[in-house]
Amino acid sequence: MRIALAQLNATVGDLAGNARRAAEAHAKAAALSADVIVFPELFLNGYPPEDLVLKPAFQDATRAELERLATACAEGPAILMGTIWRKDGKVYNAVALLDRGRIEAITAKAELPNYGVFDEKRVFASGPMPGPLNVRGVRIGVPICEDIWTPEAVETLAETGAEIIISPNGSPFDWHKPDTRMNIAVARVTESGLPLAYLNQVGGQDELVFDGASFVLNGDRSLALQLPAWREALVVTEWQHTPSGWRCQSGEVAKLADGSAAAYDACVLGLRDYVDKNAFPGVVLGLSGGIDSALVAAIAVDALGPDRVHAVMLPSKFTSDDSLQDAAECAKALGIRYDKVSIEPAVAGLTWSLKDLFAGTNSDITEENLQSRVRGTILMAISNKFGAMLVTTGNKSEMSVGYATLYGDMNGGFNPIKDLYKTEVYALSRWRNEQRPDGAFGPQGIVIPERILTKAPTAELRANQTDQDSLPPYDALDDILVSLVEKEMPVAAVIARGHTLETVKKVERLLYLAEYKRRQAAPGVKISSRNFGRDRRYPITNRFREDVPSEKPEKTASAEPGTRDGARTHPNVAK
Repeated sequence: MRIALAQLNATVGDLAGNARRAAEAHAKAAALSADVIVFPELFLNGYPPEDLVLKPAFQDATRAELERLATACAEGPAILMGTIWRKDGKVYNAVALLDRGRIEAITAKAELPNYGVFDEKRVFASGPMPGPLNVRGVRIGVPICEDIWTPEAVETLAETGAEIIISPNGSPFDWHKPDTRMNIAVARVTESGLPLAYLNQVGGQDELVFDGASFVLNGDRSLALQLPAWREALVVTEWQHTPSGWRCQSGEVAKLADGSAAAYDACVLGLRDYVDKNAFPGVVLGLSGGIDSALVAAIAVDALGPDRVHAVMLPSKFTSDDSLQDAAECAKALGIRYDKVSIEPAVAGLTWSLKDLFAGTNSDITEENLQSRVRGTILMAISNKFGAMLVTTGNKSEMSVGYATLYGDMNGGFNPIKDLYKTEVYALSRWRNEQRPDGAFGPQGIVIPERILTKAPTAELRANQTDQDSLPPYDALDDILVSLVEKEMPVAAVIARGHTLETVKKVERLLYLAEYKRRQAAPGVKISSRNFGRDRRYPITNRFREDVPSEKPEKTASAEPGTRDGARTHPNVAK
């Protein structure tokens, strides 16, 4: 038997476009003498379709497109197509078997994930435990994504005569997901003794990015096939029936990148698909001469090409010569358009307008925020005038503690580094200077000047300012944040990692206070297992703080004035 695996990139809601791509893949599979072609979870609709599923017009259009696809692909291999399916007033996450011009059978997802980024129980009904589908004389079990994360579905399939397990998936990437998937698949193969083909989609969908990295395990748990991550692939696998059951002949075993390389690929693909699927001509960003904007510029060029990236330096009287030189050098290395627009006239105008109202007060963070908001206004004007999407450049460390300004440096439609802590930003920047990722449109060599990697980070909103005026060193800050955000560790346990009570309580306080900012932040690529957005949703109005016994008063924890950056707003100012 010849089974084609279509690791492809669907677009949510583009029923006709997804069906057309499926028909093209079907024709290629037919030319390669495939008996069946398999598509990822909900490929026809795009994954995740979220509340589109609840729309009757979407349900009707899906059924019509599915029937058209079955008719158009009547000749050639059978199709296992991920689709929504409405029956008896309920909607299911399903796979349809299309063969000889008809919808021959439907199998529905039984286990609906309802954690982290998933809320499928909101829109789907749970199907019964699946039985195998008869596909050209072979009994194929089709557990859909979450169905293989627990033993029951595969166990049921094995007990009801399945010979091969094929699992269509819409499994979003995070740092540890590839190893987790493989471990889950090995467990199902071990329990059932059946070979398993794991087919995952590839591409970006809003905050989520899917890495592909599909694979096939034989019944003896040997790896027969490993498709590459981060790009589309169509492969026809050859299966032979042996005395011990069906076995997939060995094929390509691609080496999967991990660590900084995988995270960088995720950022590139996430940004590319967000821009292209939403039909933006390109992007514009503020290039400050700092590490965050430099990395975003590199990601944007690798994703879109230099001709679609416009960098703007927005200097003030506090902008150093080093920053001006570093920004210009970075833009030159990347080959992108680079302009300078001074914010001083606009800042002076706003200051003059407010002089009577602010009379008798001292200059403070308010005046710093004005600078950031002027920058945000200018960048949005450029975006409006020329159509390019504004990308914002704040990292996860800043967004964790509110070291960002609403309606200022937070302006933008998308943020490719939203889920990267500051220390990870440095790691990815160093990695990019050493390597050019496969499929990147940017140049080889150093694209982020060395001085940007070594100088002290600063918002340059006042004279001689550095981030560490307001924040702990980033190594310490990020360790605290990972402990509080990703691991949900008690404060006492975080302190036990070598941090002072005062510092941990300060960070905890800022983390809670900044929730209102994060609710208004642009979407961005999910990298971690707990991103701000779909994964972690805390109440804005929230008085809970952990009570940790202390031998001395915690003055800083109760009186900390907040942090600043770019219009780095006091946590309570912009509410």
